[in-house]
Amino acid sequence: MEGGAGHHGLRDRDAGFADEKGANLPDAAALAPHGVRYDEDGAVGTVTLDRPDRLNAQTPGMWRALAELGRSLTGDVRVIVLRGAGRAFSAGLDTAMFTPDGLPGEPTLADLAMMADDAADAAIARFQDAFTWWSRPDIVSIAAVQGHAVGAGFQLALGCDLRIVADDAQLSIAEVNRGIIPDLGGTGALVDLVGYPRALELCVTGRRVGAQEAVQLGIALVAVPPGELDHAARDLAAAVVSAPRDAVIETKSLLRGAARRSDSERLAAERAAQLRRLRDLAGAGE
Repeated sequence: MEGGAGHHGLRDRDAGFADEKGANLPDAAALAPHGVRYDEDGAVGTVTLDRPDRLNAQTPGMWRALAELGRSLTGDVRVIVLRGAGRAFSAGLDTAMFTPDGLPGEPTLADLAMMADDAADAAIARFQDAFTWWSRPDIVSIAAVQGHAVGAGFQLALGCDLRIVADDAQLSIAEVNRGIIPDLGGTGALVDLVGYPRALELCVTGRRVGAQEAVQLGIALVAVPPGELDHAARDLAAAVVSAPRDAVIETKSLLRGAARRSDSERLAAERAAQLRRLRDLAGAGE
């Protein structure tokens, strides 16, 4: 039902989802020690993994910072761009986590193995919080991936709604090479994107996927020269922001739920969503 609504005096009120601009976002001093930077330009927020000297290797501290940032985003933000500083998106879990000494103040993987089941499960669930909020219905998230996106780095990119890759991108679910498994949301996202057989092949071999193959498999939308990556992400963000917010939210919810619905359930969900939009545009929801 495109285009006709405007001819019947309907009006778009897509500001209805916005909250008051708050001051509750983590400040730079809170994020920086954990290798995270956040910038906001109107309706577009940019999250930068900022440990370029370590190829943006991830730590539990980084995960806590990312999770808290996601919880405290205001309603003004419609699009989140996720990027990595330097020559890599993220080389995955900081290798210090695999050593006996680990990282100061953080549990090692050996420590996790020695925890009681409930405690270990809760700890891993907290790690996963950094990877799951990117798909929430009120934002569209875009990962801009250059260089290596390995293990947890690839899983973080998979947690986003959309991915753009630089021509030098190398993606790998590499956990199997260390005898562990991808446990940060990557298995479901990968199956949804490429299907079970290809997801199994990628996960059990740990092989690298280059930029062009990532596009061919449907993991990435497009591959661009490295110098154009940020510009391509900004252009995509601007295109999303140009559409009425409430319509984007409803459409994203429909698409994300489509796989688990029957044909009749999809049609019913579309009817209900469209009626909400029409009533909102006509002012009948007030």
